[in-house]
Amino acid sequence: MGRDGGRGKRGTTREDAEENDEPRSREAPSIGDQTSGIKNKLARSEMYAKLRHKAQKTKKMEKKKRQKVEEAMVKDGLEPPPKRVPKTIESTREKDETMVQPDDEEVEVDEDDDEFAEHFKNIRPPKVLITTCYKPSKVMYTFLSEMLEVFPAAQYYKRAGYPLKKIVKFAAAREYTDVVVFNEDRKSINAMLVIHLPDGPTARFRLSNLKLGKDIKGHGRATEHKPELILNNFGTRLGRRVGRMFASLFCQDPNFRGRRVITFHNQRDYIFFRHHRYIFEEKSKRSSTKEAAKKMVQARLQELGPRFTLKLEAVQKSTFDSKEGEFEWVHKKDMDTSRRRFFL
Repeated sequence: MGRDGGRGKRGTTREDAEENDEPRSREAPSIGDQTSGIKNKLARSEMYAKLRHKAQKTKKMEKKKRQKVEEAMVKDGLEPPPKRVPKTIESTREKDETMVQPDDEEVEVDEDDDEFAEHFKNIRPPKVLITTCYKPSKVMYTFLSEMLEVFPAAQYYKRAGYPLKKIVKFAAAREYTDVVVFNEDRKSINAMLVIHLPDGPTARFRLSNLKLGKDIKGHGRATEHKPELILNNFGTRLGRRVGRMFASLFCQDPNFRGRRVITFHNQRDYIFFRHHRYIFEEKSKRSSTKEAAKKMVQARLQELGPRFTLKLEAVQKSTFDSKEGEFEWVHKKDMDTSRRRFFL
């Protein structure tokens, strides 16, 4: 066999590869790529800082230039160019087929007959039973005292060695709508289980970044008024289901005089829980020394606590059953294939 005829991948020249490959997108190298060839650490860090300062200065100048152009166009009565949308992980998320549109009739029909429909029709008001794992610590009791202020229709029952299935039967027989179970490991609260009665579903969350109200600077104390509820960014079918489960824990007729707000904010499948009170304050503002002070009403938020972060781990169709329960959704490690893939 000849020399040229037996040439495989190793014998392929650079010119042949360039002819066969598609044209590559030519992007400007990043600052890290420009400095990666410098072996001296001190020289590399100095060059990195210098290039970064230069890039920031150029970006600032371009922004000022755009602003001047926009101002000139507005003065001339022309329509300014559309504002640039920043590229974030959220704005560049992978397309999800289960994302719900505002006018989706199929979803509306399904939700009109799901497990939470009676709650949203004000047929079945919330009645929540809160319990814990076996042998809760002092930290758990402090946390529970704050969570009982969060849920106005909640009651605490001591676990007392009973298995969870018996507690679920006990709660269902006494017409409770939900059971919320908090778990801890080595005096660290690390999980939350929400069981909707009488037939489910059940959601299991990992709980992290807990900060009690007493540890929050400038915190307030909650009143007995029914709070408002805010659910942010629960856009997929799974997200809406989880959002409706959270909503079923709270009353549908908030007392606005109390100015209490409970927020579940979903960002990149992490659910941030916050408890606030909004306060209206009257302040005086002077525009000059000769003019009289003008009174203005300003609004601010006062955090009541606690605050924590939830991460959905599983959704089970029925009430809690660790052995024979059928799962609607379970988070697995092989599902985390991309930073831009979200499920809620």
